[in-house]
Amino acid sequence: MANITRYDPFNELDDMFKGLFVRPMRFDLDLAPQMRMKIDVTKADDTYTVKADIPGVKKDDIQVSVDGNEVTISGEIKRETEEKKGEEVLRSERYYGKISRSFTLPHDVDETKVVAKYADGVLKLTLPMKGKSASRKIAVN
Repeated sequence: MANITRYDPFNELDDMFKGLFVRPMRFDLDLAPQMRMKIDVTKADDTYTVKADIPGVKKDDIQVSVDGNEVTISGEIKRETEEKKGEEVLRSERYYGKISRSFTLPHDVDETKVVAKYADGVLKLTLPMKGKSASRKIAVN
């Protein structure tokens, strides 16, 4: 029976640089970190409540759309363009760009009664369920 081993091309480079103090660099392909919008969804009676963490986004840069039972929240964090003369950036970890999150609820939402409030980096949506339409019998001719 043969042993199967995984080939690591950097192993040979490690041997080549063994006498040096520097190891070969390995680059991560994920150069632009993506900010993930965290949400909480609760249901009480006939209303869904959604709380979404969107820190750093201005109220005017948030869009909410409701299509049946699908909800989409999107926003944009804009980079500050103020630069001071003689200032040097030592480290920058803050995310700038567009973020979006879509999810589906079990019931359709009444789009006309949706309420959205944004405070302290948290978007709170109140999504009332659509009233159930009464089924009616249809006569077959």
